Amino acid sequence: MAPRRARVPSTPSEGPEEIAGRVRAREADQGCPAGGLSRDNRVVYLLRVVLPDQPGALGTVASALGHAGADIVAVDVVARQPDGTAVDDFVVELPLGGRADSLVTACQSVPGVRVTWLSRYDFGGKLRHDLEAIEAMTERPAEADRVLVEQVPTVFRADWAFLVSRDDAEKAVVRHATPTAPKPPDGDAFWLPLHSPTRLDIPDEWADKGWRHVAAAAVPVGGPNQSLVLGRSGGPEILDSELARLAHLAALAQTVTSLSADGDEPGDSA
Repeated sequence: MAPRRARVPSTPSEGPEEIAGRVRAREADQGCPAGGLSRDNRVVYLLRVVLPDQPGALGTVASALGHAGADIVAVDVVARQPDGTAVDDFVVELPLGGRADSLVTACQSVPGVRVTWLSRYDFGGKLRHDLEAIEAMTERPAEADRVLVEQVPTVFRADWAFLVSRDDAEKAVVRHATPTAPKPPDGDAFWLPLHSPTRLDIPDEWADKGWRHVAAAAVPVGGPNQSLVLGRSGGPEILDSELARLAHLAALAQTVTSLSADGDEPGDSA
């Protein structure tokens, strides 16, 4: 079982110490190990940062994090917004004993920058991107749906994913799932049939069945009666840009599967 992670969203009124304090409190509530998740005696964090979408802003934030003692492992531009800001995810390392609030202070010392999310990050496994997921599917075209489910949690820095459809009795049938994925309680995939990507509004009664504080989204796969579901325990929320990428990967998986069924190798040309 993957280690549990403390995840805490921030609000504009909170300072660095308040955010970091709530990270530590959530860790204690969830039984996270003392010292947190580490790699080579360093602790890995995920920060979601809103910053001005202008030249030099990303570099200024990166420099500020470096001055705080953080090593940047990866940066992803998650979204560009109409108000002239961008949403970026930073995966950074701090030495054991380093203070999480120093990361928030560093980012928010840059004018126009705010941290909307801070969490410990399970580095285990590789950091993957969309193209790597596509490559993995083309290497196993007959299992493209299964590979899609395996890949998307890492691509989107989420906790789990599953592929679900409905049987003749309208009950949910989970076709593929990552190890920590919860099941739809009572076989109720309430979002099916699904015609477009959507964030899921999880019923309150599902909270004690593995769905507490879950940010989840679903996209149709191969038709309205089957969907890929992606979940983050606690957040951050799944943005529209992430929904669009998820839908694109799901559509590519269907293309790869179709080519395999026709006897063609993905990427071959006539």
